[in-house]
Amino acid sequence: MSTKKPEGNVRCSFCGKTQDMVGRLIAGDGVYICDQCVDLCMTILEDNDFDNHSNSDKKQAPVLLKPQEIKAVLDEYVIGQDEAKKTLAVAVY
Repeated sequence: MSTKKPEGNVRCSFCGKTQDMVGRLIAGDGVYICDQCVDLCMTILEDNDFDNHSNSDKKQAPVLLKPQEIKAVLDEYVIGQDEAKKTLAVAVY
């Protein structure tokens, strides 16, 4: 990444402002980003980072049912097939 001053009248690749309209343009490989867009991106990243940390704290481990409980639920929906329900309940657990 280069921080040298761009030549000619170039524009920010994100917002389209010319170098005269912004404080500084950072040149990349054929693209430019102004200091205002960098500030906006930093704000977005900080907000997303905060959201990700708060969401990870709220996640809880799923409640796992025991095979007997799984079979009891299957009994409510499936008539007969006791061996299949037992096998399925143990396989899912």
